[in-house]
Amino acid sequence: MSVLPLVFTSGWASGINAYAVVLLLGIFGATGISDEVPASLQRTDVLVVAAVLFLCETVADKIPYMDSVWDSVHTVIRPVAGAVVAALLAGESGSLPELAAGAVGGSTALMSHLVKTGTRMAVNTSPEPFSNVAVSTAEDLGVAGIITFAIFHPLAAAVIAATLLFLGLVVVIFLASRIRRFLRRRAQRRGEKHLAGAGSGPSAPRSHWPSG
Repeated sequence: MSVLPLVFTSGWASGINAYAVVLLLGIFGATGISDEVPASLQRTDVLVVAAVLFLCETVADKIPYMDSVWDSVHTVIRPVAGAVVAALLAGESGSLPELAAGAVGGSTALMSHLVKTGTRMAVNTSPEPFSNVAVSTAEDLGVAGIITFAIFHPLAAAVIAATLLFLGLVVVIFLASRIRRFLRRRAQRRGEKHLAGAGSGPSAPRSHWPSG
């Protein structure tokens, strides 16, 4: 069977949490659950680094505004990770050219990442922090569930991932007004900080001339 469904699903999941994808695939390969996982993802050092970064993302992803900063930093990392994982999966199976697999995994990860980033901007317009925790937890569970499902039912998992990606794009379009509001608020806060910094500078020298 072609590895394309697993490539697509791993790309979608990498756009949400690339470290969880690497960690889960590595564990599945190392424990013998799946033969599709390349040996490079099963290395102990790769698993340890992925686990540490996954824990960092788990914390940062649940803090309001910190999650958006984290997403900005990972705008390049997640698509690249999706492309690399896809290419490795294709190289292991030999049923799909690695370059084509990398293109599918990278582009899917980029679209998924943009959906996540846009959704988080909208969530951050809410004054309470609990929505961030709820959304982040749902994303973590979704990635874990769909990657696990993809190991045993790759085609069905790919259909689910494609559906979630489409629905995510629709949601982001509807939340565009909230996203614009978030960007305006962030620009306003930066302006206030800039004015506060300018106001805290040294005061103008007093004139030594006597007043009239």
